[in-house]
Amino acid sequence: MEKGRAYLVGAGPGDIQLITVKGMEAIKKAQVILYDRLANPKLLDYAPADCELIYCGKLPDRHVLRQEMINDLLVEKVLEGKIVVRLKGGDPGVFGRVGEEAAALAVNGLSFDIVPGITSGISAPLYAGVPVTHREFGESFAVVTAHDKSENGQPKLNWKGLAIGIDTIAFYMGISNLPYISENLIKHGKPADTPVILIQWGTFSRQQTLEGTLSNIAAKAKEVNFTNPAITLVGNIVSLRKKLNWFEKKPLFGKQILLARTGTDESELAKELMESGADVIEFPKWKKVSVPADQAVIDRIPEYEKILFTSPESVGEFFDILFSEGIDIRRVKADFYGCSTKSVKALNEKGFFAEVDVKMSQAGKLLIVGDSDTAYKYPHVEMFVTSKKVIDEQFTPIFKRILDESSVNTIVLPSSRSVKTMIEEGVLKEIIPQQLLKTAKVVCMGVKTAETAGEYGIATGKVLEVPDKTAVVDCLANKESELAFV
Repeated sequence: MEKGRAYLVGAGPGDIQLITVKGMEAIKKAQVILYDRLANPKLLDYAPADCELIYCGKLPDRHVLRQEMINDLLVEKVLEGKIVVRLKGGDPGVFGRVGEEAAALAVNGLSFDIVPGITSGISAPLYAGVPVTHREFGESFAVVTAHDKSENGQPKLNWKGLAIGIDTIAFYMGISNLPYISENLIKHGKPADTPVILIQWGTFSRQQTLEGTLSNIAAKAKEVNFTNPAITLVGNIVSLRKKLNWFEKKPLFGKQILLARTGTDESELAKELMESGADVIEFPKWKKVSVPADQAVIDRIPEYEKILFTSPESVGEFFDILFSEGIDIRRVKADFYGCSTKSVKALNEKGFFAEVDVKMSQAGKLLIVGDSDTAYKYPHVEMFVTSKKVIDEQFTPIFKRILDESSVNTIVLPSSRSVKTMIEEGVLKEIIPQQLLKTAKVVCMGVKTAETAGEYGIATGKVLEVPDKTAVVDCLANKESELAFV
């Protein structure tokens, strides 16, 4: 059997747009992904539908998979001839143990690429408005682990060198050791009034910060129960935050949104919400599966005078099915139409002239091409079903983990069908907590959506008369509009 290849990929600090192009390309072709807790699970949406997803996450108090087991699993999957992505939060070479995983592959003679990522020690401060270097605040920067494998977890560092020789220091995962860190830096020469900022979940909308000095930051953190994952940044450069704090000023910063999803395509609404500073959890994850070709419809292909494609995907699926069934495209005599400009463009790219459906005449025998989800819209018209949309159950445990670590404060319901799906596939299956429907603010995109929500007992806080993505962002960003929430 031909050997596979591994890609040891840095997923970046959390914001999915911070992954590298090379890292995203690896995800898109992966057959297996072994992913960590700190790698944003939303990146898994870009994996192929048949990709095997394996959680290797570690929590402070327990390990799901020991490092040795991860190494063995990585080797095993590559030996099976598969393209394997090891997806790690931040940069795999910065406290990411990539050296151990690469060594395990190398000793077995297996091929691998290491794909750097943006490390949280640099990105989290930037999202908090603090560059880690600046000409006016010194010329040195260090990244330091804030705990080690010793019994008490307190790292043995060159404290004097750090205190005197380094202007700005980023400690990783150091909240539990804050008293120890502060005490040693002060003891070895760092002024007690040196500014410190703690940044939890940096680059996410749920990012939290806490500022202080070496003399008081430990007490402040204890008072508010500040926890990991967090970066502790020490240095006078922290004072720049007052001028440069940009991310937390985004209109939807702090919004953690559950967005009900009805399609397999990447949501334009989700993109808009994230661009405005929100964290977005899209539920559920859909995938398309093939269905047996309707031979009776295939036999009548030459008889149709008009063929209407309901989506860009249906265009490719239709022609793939014809080719697999041995049907020469020249047997198709119909004029082509699309339900959207994207569908028309997909036809154009296949070499066909096409029009949008509003320009289609009423006369002539019509065939509608689309997935099983669109069939109900055309009950009295002949339908060529190209695929079936089903929920990808592999993502169920992923959603549960995301919801456990998030504090969803907003639910957006784009349509009546999205309401039905969220309740039947999420709440009733105990993936989405029932309580969330009572504690989160609910935005319905349209009156019919609100009516359906009411039928399921959901108290709708805001109904948008103009149900588009701009209206959703404006509604959530406008503090006055929040008064309209129930």
